[in-house]
Amino acid sequence: MANRKIIGIVLAIVGGGLAIWGYQLSGGFGSQVTKAFTGSPADKVMMFYIGGAVSLAVGLFLLLKK
Repeated sequence: MANRKIIGIVLAIVGGGLAIWGYQLSGGFGSQVTKAFTGSPADKVMMFYIGGAVSLAVGLFLLLKK
């Protein structure tokens, strides 16, 4: 049970970090150019957002599961 909590905490922290990292990448020059031409964020930024969201959700699930 304690291992599950530790894994949940680690996944939640990693998920938050990935989301923040994706947000910082979205402000970069390359991402801005891609967004200007295509109208959507770069694939790399979306991968960080999705990975962060999934990791955060799984981490919170493991933390809150009884």
